[in-house]
Amino acid sequence: MLELIRLACRPRTLRTSALIALVVGTILNGINQGDRVLAGMPLDWGRVLLNFLVPFCVASISAALNGRAAKGKEG
Repeated sequence: MLELIRLACRPRTLRTSALIALVVGTILNGINQGDRVLAGMPLDWGRVLLNFLVPFCVASISAALNGRAAKGKEG
């Protein structure tokens, strides 16, 4: 488990995960709250956070699992 956390916290993984979260989170917010924005209603900030946090976590975990699998094939 600590190895997965270490792999997920590598600077390269964090940068890539943040970029993915920015793109996917923006799209998800448009889909999930676009009608609210167009109607002039306030955003649901909890949903905004989740729309960015979920893709960040998925990308980070995927990168860590792939890194661990690649490391296992080397040894």
